[in-house]
Amino acid sequence: MDFAQLLSNYDYELPPERIAQRPPPHRGDSRLLVWNADGSLHDGTIRDVVGLLNEGDLLVLNDTRVFPARLMGEKEGGSARVEILLLEELAPGRWAAMVRPGRRLPPGTGVRLGGEVRVTVEEALGQGRRRVDFPSGVEVIDYAWKWGHVPLPPYIRRPDEEADRERYQTVFARTTGSVAAPTAGLHLDATLLERCRSKGVEQAFLTLHVGPGTFRPLDEEDLRRDRLHPERLLVPDATVEALHACRQRGGRVVAVGTTVCRALESLPPDAHEGLDASTSLFIHPPYRFRWVDVLLTNFHLPRSSLLMLVAAFAGERWKKAYEHAVSSGYRFYSYGDANWIEREERA
Repeated sequence: MDFAQLLSNYDYELPPERIAQRPPPHRGDSRLLVWNADGSLHDGTIRDVVGLLNEGDLLVLNDTRVFPARLMGEKEGGSARVEILLLEELAPGRWAAMVRPGRRLPPGTGVRLGGEVRVTVEEALGQGRRRVDFPSGVEVIDYAWKWGHVPLPPYIRRPDEEADRERYQTVFARTTGSVAAPTAGLHLDATLLERCRSKGVEQAFLTLHVGPGTFRPLDEEDLRRDRLHPERLLVPDATVEALHACRQRGGRVVAVGTTVCRALESLPPDAHEGLDASTSLFIHPPYRFRWVDVLLTNFHLPRSSLLMLVAAFAGERWKKAYEHAVSSGYRFYSYGDANWIEREERA
């Protein structure tokens, strides 16, 4: 078996102080590590993206919107604290959720939440999920915006704050449904996006709702045996048309984030219409990319599917880049710095 298909190939040492606990003071303040197509590295800032883009390129952005999906409550008939992470609406008032402590909450258990709302934890749905039923008349998303907490990743070791509702969100977010942000997009502000447009860079949107599986370390040593949790996606017809127009004019498709990359690569190679489906596409070496030429992405967890996507895109140079980033003081993970990764030149 190729070593690149082994989980142990995707580990690296990261000092805890390199994990960003808060975003930079302003969007656009992040550093940017440029992985040139010739294999060289260049240190810059996120503002350099405008200069790295060419007229005729296409930026593809994920417009999913994170909502405060973490609800805190108490088990009915006691004082045990319960945490509910809403994942997906199954029917009005009925949700798939992660529940803790799940083993102490048999089906039919009531949980008291804020605002005198009582929910019922019901049967297991597989993959660690439970069904949670809300009372009739409760608009769950509205309720979450009033009473819920921003579901910050587990490596951010602090409670969520009011500022996270704005900063753990892209400026182009519009379709509610994610429990984790498409973090590459967090760096982009309205000014930078307008400068890109002024240069002749087109923009297109899709939606992929990010689930908690994005942070899950993989556990199968043979990557060919592992599977990802499915995530909902919508690639509009207009975005597929934009992809073909970009190809025809000789531009590059720039995926802003691994979520965009997975969504685009979930399209058939001859796609001429959009896609409304779920994807569990697991991209790892070896993989031949059909749609994406440049990847803008953050630094990712060891042994994670996102790091393996980067390795499939960039090859083994990811190790050199990550070593450079650690030694050069880059900030890692969701609130950290970014990478501009060009496809490697092939002989």
